Amino acid sequence: MSARSGLRSFALLTACSLGALTACSLGAAAHADTDEKILLKGSTTASYFWDDASGRAGDTGLPASGKPMQKGLAASPSWPLMTEGYVLYKGKKAPFFVGDRGPGVPSSRGVMLDLDAKTFAELTGGTFNSSTLGVDGVGGQGHIKVQYVITKWGPGVGKKNYPVAFSTGAWAVRDNDPAEPPKVLAEASEPAQRPAAATKPERPAEEPATEAEKPATGSATGSATGSAERPAAEAERTAEAAAGSGRAVAPAPASAPASAPAGQEESTGRPVEAASVGQAEENGGVGRTLLSGVLALAGGGLVLGIDRLRRLAKR
Repeated sequence: MSARSGLRSFALLTACSLGALTACSLGAAAHADTDEKILLKGSTTASYFWDDASGRAGDTGLPASGKPMQKGLAASPSWPLMTEGYVLYKGKKAPFFVGDRGPGVPSSRGVMLDLDAKTFAELTGGTFNSSTLGVDGVGGQGHIKVQYVITKWGPGVGKKNYPVAFSTGAWAVRDNDPAEPPKVLAEASEPAQRPAAATKPERPAEEPATEAEKPATGSATGSATGSAERPAAEAERTAEAAAGSGRAVAPAPASAPASAPAGQEESTGRPVEAASVGQAEENGGVGRTLLSGVLALAGGGLVLGIDRLRRLAKR
């Protein structure tokens, strides 16, 4: 092998290795995206707010977490502060983290999440108004039905489960027994359902026999009985005729055995043997052809190799 061909092979091998590594890394990243950890999921009614300590539009001051008001900061009546997740609304997805407490009284009516005004505008197709701290272009809509997913619980006090009203005081109690993740619950219930699905109904004890299990009766039995009785009846008639005429009557010759059906020869093995011989000959012909081809290729390769050696020797 020349140096040039060796370098070419090395470059090709390197390119293949890099391509394989790239494909593996992309596959791992895609798997990580689809295998997102889900701690809790559900649905609720969400409102919106924007507390920037300006005192406008019912502003109650800076958020309870001490974080400045920003897009993605939400308020919950019971989840721990700094809990993370996202909401889904009409095919749109928006991340959030719990940075404040609320809604207050509305949470007793089922409004369990307060989104920031900018996220609310993004989900509904409206526009955040920095002067009024409201959302324009949504016809005054202030509540939407969303699906939520929790991916990380906050470290502080609060209920690590489905949200409850602010008036319950769950937001001030440490929860050491968080909700079981939906994936864990599904895996726990799945084995209990599998045996029931895999169980097959038992066969009745007195199930009628199938056609294949029924004993051979009818025409086959009658045919065999009739064939056995026919020679005896003929012999009896011959004896009676001989006794009446006083002459010896030769018994009727035994009937020739019925000719074998068309496929009977196959049971003797002759046609099968002929087919086997033909198949062996055909396989042998194919084998000889392949062997001839291999020998021809080997001979050609040998000739080319000798010719190459001669050229190298001349150099």
